[in-house]
Amino acid sequence: MGWTITEKILGNHVGKEGVKAGEHIFAKIDLMLANDITFPLSLNLLKELESKVDFKGIQRLTLIADHFTPNKDVRSAENVKLMREFSKKYGVQFYHGGRCGVEHCLLPEEGLVVPGDLIIGADSHTCTYGALGAFSTGVGSTDLAAGIITGKVWLRVPETIKIEYRGKPGKWVYGKDIILMTLKELGEETGIYKALEFTGETISYLDMPQRFTICNMAVEGGAKNGIIQPDKITEDYVSKRAKRNYRIYYSDPDAEYAEIRTYDISHLTPQVAIPHSPLNSVSIFDLPKIEIDQVFIGSCTNGWYEDLLIAANILKGKKVNENVRLIVAPATYKIYLQALKSGILEIFASAGAIISPPTCGPCLGGHMGVLASGEKAVSTTNRNFIGRMGHPQSEVYLANPAVAAASAVLGRIAHPDEVR
Repeated sequence: MGWTITEKILGNHVGKEGVKAGEHIFAKIDLMLANDITFPLSLNLLKELESKVDFKGIQRLTLIADHFTPNKDVRSAENVKLMREFSKKYGVQFYHGGRCGVEHCLLPEEGLVVPGDLIIGADSHTCTYGALGAFSTGVGSTDLAAGIITGKVWLRVPETIKIEYRGKPGKWVYGKDIILMTLKELGEETGIYKALEFTGETISYLDMPQRFTICNMAVEGGAKNGIIQPDKITEDYVSKRAKRNYRIYYSDPDAEYAEIRTYDISHLTPQVAIPHSPLNSVSIFDLPKIEIDQVFIGSCTNGWYEDLLIAANILKGKKVNENVRLIVAPATYKIYLQALKSGILEIFASAGAIISPPTCGPCLGGHMGVLASGEKAVSTTNRNFIGRMGHPQSEVYLANPAVAAASAVLGRIAHPDEVR
């Protein structure tokens, strides 16, 4: 019996050709990451041990200030200062603080994550990098500290659910809609501690940002990781950016799966996840009239340049509804600059949008877009839990950038065709 791509990558990191689901391994880490919320927690443990042990994994660590940046208050400023001082002291390979940038978009953009990697991050959406054919998973701050100390991570090899997508996505249907539909179909328990391997002809129609979005949200179904086998689109993306050598893996034809599911995407409509779970997706055509107060376009799911372009094409020549706040946050400073040079930011500004620096802020209700009691928002983020973006009595509806832009114009959740 052969191995899945996940089993091969994990096997390689313990010196084997492959490992089987259920095995417990202590595997070498290629890259670790933490941010301005999670790293200060790791630092408490590291300070206790720094005089007693060598930090064997320090050269594989990246630190990115993105959640409460630009610093929203004294405490967030102090956290970033701690990260900066630690980075200088130990020579952290990649510290990114002053210019901001959402970690899960920044690391692929900088070529720091590559196919075949084993990546852990003190952030649950670290599974994003599976879109490059890497094993990447979120861990707690204590596990991250252990990785910095040892350069390794303890894991149980997950079983894999193979998800085959068939058909070409229709108009206004993107990776966001595909993963929202998938999460609803999987339900709350099916994906727990599983590897979700996304395959099928549909993947070939998706650009890298859409693939990142799909893998990013695997964790919303409880998965250990999401992963897509590399193809030409992947290699074209990586070859222009990779800072080091990489290895591409593929699942064997006789690999063993816990389950195989097949979905026809050709008839999928734009999806909206209603409060208070990403698993609560429905077709936009099945929603009643829902008036909104805010729209947010950005985050590690839909803050890529391609996402901004989708929204800008809808907003061009139009105005944001007078009852709506539209906040747009390019995910990295390079994306911001690209959007500036191409005229996209001018389109947003002319429509009446608020253009934010690169930050995670609004996504987690940190700052720059916090919701009040009773307010409703359409967001291109990955979570809509109770209180996720502000007051516990606010509501968040997850959608793709086209739906978000159309909703900003009409002041209610709207299909893009309504404003085209």
